[in-house]
Amino acid sequence: MSDHLMTVYNRAPIEVERGEGVRLHARDGRVFLDCVAGIATNGLGHCHPALVAALKAQADKLWHVSNIFRIPGQEELADRLTGATFADVVFFGNSGSEAIECAIKTARRYHHVNGQSERIDVIGFAGSFHGRTYAAVNASGNAAYLDGFGPRLPGFVQLHVDDMAAIEKAIASPTTAALIVEPVQGEGGARALSGEWLANVRKRCTEAGVLLIYDEVQSGMGRTGKLFAHQWFDGCEPDIMAVAKALGGGFPVGACLASAEAAKGMVFGTHGSTFGGNPLAMAVAAKAFDLIADEALLAHVRAVGDRLSSGLRAMIERYPDIVEEVRGKGLLVGVKLKPNNREMMAAAREQGLLVAGGGENCIRLLPPLIISEDEADEALAKLDATFAAWNARVPEVA
Repeated sequence: MSDHLMTVYNRAPIEVERGEGVRLHARDGRVFLDCVAGIATNGLGHCHPALVAALKAQADKLWHVSNIFRIPGQEELADRLTGATFADVVFFGNSGSEAIECAIKTARRYHHVNGQSERIDVIGFAGSFHGRTYAAVNASGNAAYLDGFGPRLPGFVQLHVDDMAAIEKAIASPTTAALIVEPVQGEGGARALSGEWLANVRKRCTEAGVLLIYDEVQSGMGRTGKLFAHQWFDGCEPDIMAVAKALGGGFPVGACLASAEAAKGMVFGTHGSTFGGNPLAMAVAAKAFDLIADEALLAHVRAVGDRLSSGLRAMIERYPDIVEEVRGKGLLVGVKLKPNNREMMAAAREQGLLVAGGGENCIRLLPPLIISEDEADEALAKLDATFAAWNARVPEVA
């Protein structure tokens, strides 16, 4: 391992070489069933031929041009995104963190141009994760990500999703600008919020003139069986939404979507990006969007997600000392464990299965949306073998 990389990652002992569909191949010849998918990013699997073709075709034309010029691919993808959502306008960046930064700036600018510059507070939640930039970690509900980086930024309020009385009080505050929430928490343990919760928060925000921001970086782009997770429920649309990960099918791209009203403060000079919305990213993302937005694929995600969750819930009875709870929605599935989740991730790798970690001692299964029923059954079998092997090597404590 090179000594010249910052040691900010606790890397698994796998040297990745190539991927194909739901399989990830290591340099030493091992092949893994990939239920991490770049952390819900490779929505169409590794090296999907349609995405490869789109990238190669664009690579022969134009890679990068400044945003001082019109980029037709941006306009085409923005039309797709707004046509499928609440949004009127889109800003393109390179990542989920950048989409979140744009969302926060958009919300605060909205109140500034309305003559209410005192409204800067952004309500976030314990267990949330919105990215690693300075504003994003302040909006997130994990104090560990702020350790050693100086004082917290002003204007960020942390609450618990179960404390609705405190949420309603904070929304009504005259200094509140926005509330940001993941309709299905990813890093926080695959916790899916109910339609009732989202509808109540939507109603309260509207009444108070507070903007509602959804972070659908992980839960969006088909992951739950709808194009975006909040679309499972009527009357819950946000004012602003951050999207990334599977939007590019593995190619770096992020987007901040907003209503025209919410974005009215984002005028010339208020925001920008060098690489955001570059022609390569737009070509791949447009193709990925068309494939993921297809109702047949979304129906497939719902069916396979149900199959996977059902199989996992059956393990609660077979492995009561290991499995505590199954959470999530669609193909964003969390399994809350009793043993240490990091150790279980390593045990799963020994069975040829890659799973992600998560908050509240969960492991997450985030396979490509194209995973077949047979491959989902294979994932269940490998996880079953992982749990069986764990019980065989860890004696019960009386």
